[in-house]
Amino acid sequence: MERTAAAFGKTPSAVARMAESPELLNGFLELSAAFEGATLDPVAREVVIMTVAVRNDCHICVTMHTGKLRKLGAETGLIAALREGRPLEDERLEAVRQFTLEVLATAGGVEDERLKMFLSHGYTERNALEVVLGIGTYTMSTLANRLMRAV
Repeated sequence: MERTAAAFGKTPSAVARMAESPELLNGFLELSAAFEGATLDPVAREVVIMTVAVRNDCHICVTMHTGKLRKLGAETGLIAALREGRPLEDERLEAVRQFTLEVLATAGGVEDERLKMFLSHGYTERNALEVVLGIGTYTMSTLANRLMRAV
């Protein structure tokens, strides 16, 4: 919980509620730290997180990661588009958003053409797998937050 408090300036209520299950909280924190160490750049990682959070209707996640995007210096237009689930003006970040949605929609059964489209924006197969890591991590978080009515 200290790592999360350091990242967000306080311990978010969502994290405190996850502590009801130390196994869930520890698993989330370990996976979250692994995702933070991924080779995707920080804003691209936040695109994955926000895409999952919006798709899963996790308001606390959207709020928390809006703050994180602001700390990263993301433009207000990018943040607004992510919060509203709209296409992003930045083609490279939009490729991350679209790929994230495609992985979710197909349960990982992404067609070769869709994977090639993602890779054509300068991403790698490692990045594609990192998107899966982000999806798994933040699906766990968003589902737990909604279940526990975190606000």
